[in-house]
Amino acid sequence: MTTLLLVRHGLTDLTGPVLAGRTPGVHLSEAGRAQAAALAGRVAGVRLDAIVSSPLERCRETAQAVARGRGLDVQVDDRLIECGYGEWTGRPLKELAKDPLWQVVQAHPSAAAFPDGESLADMQHRAVAAIRAWNRTLGSKGVYLACSHGDVIKAIVADALGLHLDQFQRITADPAAVTVIRYAPLRPFVLRLNDMGELRLPEDSEEKDGGENLTGSDAAVGGGSGTT
Repeated sequence: MTTLLLVRHGLTDLTGPVLAGRTPGVHLSEAGRAQAAALAGRVAGVRLDAIVSSPLERCRETAQAVARGRGLDVQVDDRLIECGYGEWTGRPLKELAKDPLWQVVQAHPSAAAFPDGESLADMQHRAVAAIRAWNRTLGSKGVYLACSHGDVIKAIVADALGLHLDQFQRITADPAAVTVIRYAPLRPFVLRLNDMGELRLPEDSEEKDGGENLTGSDAAVGGGSGTT
């Protein structure tokens, strides 16, 4: 079962008041650099076979903090880039909240397409395709970290949970938080969501009771019931 650590980049000076989008040259703030360093410590006990990042600076800087000392290069995947917000890019969120499209984004995101930009549905499609491709590349024993952006992460998590994109606003992805998804042959399992603590992964046993554990569950029926 391939295990994904899905990480949002650390804080920047624009995080919160402005929709940075794909604005070039947006780097981690001092607080963001501290978050990235703390993130590296939180995942220090996890073996990683690859570290992948959105091409934007704030993600690459966060991923590089984790890669430092591991002997791994950060591999950039353009499919993990922030949503293309088009004309919304660089505008204050308070201003955007008055746009009629804002309500569509909040209540019916599968129908939202940004002017001169990308639709949220297209964003989800290419981001999930990237994750599935990395899963195939790294194989069933692979463990990797992918650093991306809030809406991209929420869309990937919605897919893993089997939720329609219209439900993805119910998911939170905070700066430098970690979400862990384990992709089994039959379905994904979300092991951690928006986690800010030290990370230890549960054992991934391919064999259980003499046969292949295709579900990843620890129970014969249902999940999470333990071994007793």
